[in-house]
Amino acid sequence: MKHVISALVENKAGVLAHIAGLFSARNFNIESLTVGTTDEESVSRMTIVVDGDDAILEQIRKQLGKVIEVLKIIDMSDRKYVERDLALVKVSAPPARRPEITSLIEVFRGRVVDVSARDLIVEVSGPEEKIEACIDLLRPYGIREMVRTGIVAMLRGEGEARGNGR
Repeated sequence: MKHVISALVENKAGVLAHIAGLFSARNFNIESLTVGTTDEESVSRMTIVVDGDDAILEQIRKQLGKVIEVLKIIDMSDRKYVERDLALVKVSAPPARRPEITSLIEVFRGRVVDVSARDLIVEVSGPEEKIEACIDLLRPYGIREMVRTGIVAMLRGEGEARGNGR
């Protein structure tokens, strides 16, 4: 089962390495990990996506709770949240196929961000499932290179990740 965890952490050197080390030491696989500052310069938000059962999730929460720099942990898995992922995909695109590829990515509200003699670089963002669907449809054209940001997520409505508490 996919679990999405948001952790507010102190924005200082070594925190990311410490937390990644916790996962590695316990042989937990991180499917996605993104980190960025929040509206408060001293606080960063980590969005961590892991696959596992509830026992693994509980172990992760306990381990994160032991880290002094972790200010708050929120398991968003069973709550309503908005998630986004961003992908840049370099696709083989001879001039004759470009209109076809462009039409395809427009269905996903993607856009062409670079053009060269042989390739297009397209950008698509949205929920992970949307990105996966777009990539699957681009594969037959020949994906030359791809990079993804990983998932960022935020609770919907009144749910808020601010404040203290674990």
